[in-house]
Amino acid sequence: MKNHNPFRYFKTSPEVIRLAVMMYIRFPLSLRNVEDLLHERGIDICHETVRYWWNKFGPIFASEIRKKRLHPPQNHSNWRWHMDEVFVKINGETHYLWRAVDHEGEVLECFVSKRRDRKAALVFLKKIMKRYGKPSEIVTDRLRSYRAAMKVVGNEASQETGRWKNNRCENSHLPFRRREQAMLQFRRRRSLQKFVSVHASVHNHFNTERHLNSRTTFKVQRDVALAEWRQLGAA
Repeated sequence: MKNHNPFRYFKTSPEVIRLAVMMYIRFPLSLRNVEDLLHERGIDICHETVRYWWNKFGPIFASEIRKKRLHPPQNHSNWRWHMDEVFVKINGETHYLWRAVDHEGEVLECFVSKRRDRKAALVFLKKIMKRYGKPSEIVTDRLRSYRAAMKVVGNEASQETGRWKNNRCENSHLPFRRREQAMLQFRRRRSLQKFVSVHASVHNHFNTERHLNSRTTFKVQRDVALAEWRQLGAA
């Protein structure tokens, strides 16, 4: 049985749609920036078309990326997780974006909440542990909500706190902050949750750890990631 083709009723070629979605999610570009860059390449579309494409195909591509990762969730390394939260404004109201990354900097899960109390931390922990299981170590800051939530799930002994220990997770917020600035913040909590989930998958896909690899290895990994991206959504 053939897979459903998500591009079936679209007149625009899948290559153009994939390119537009990748440019908008991966790079700190606005909708109109993507429109102008595509126009320079001879592709005449409206910025609202780019918005529609990313809303429709972004979650589809992110889902396929998660399925095709080299390490399935059940076999993912549970050596050390890093967890942190940042402030995000939604219509002038403060919300919190929780993020967890592994020891290699790969984003494991993102979660948006209105508070950062024990209840929100517990929801986040249960969500990530349901997918990856319990880790050997969890590095966090000194927010008491983490300790209270870990007491509930019975993982208190694995928590580590300390100055500069959680820099890996704090640095993982930087790509999102650049995207947030280009998008002029968010209007709804639901759209924020949707975007950070898609953005995390795309970031993982193109994260070739450039600073750790030689130029030759980096070029090979970059070509492989781009080739795999061009196959997303293929029937």
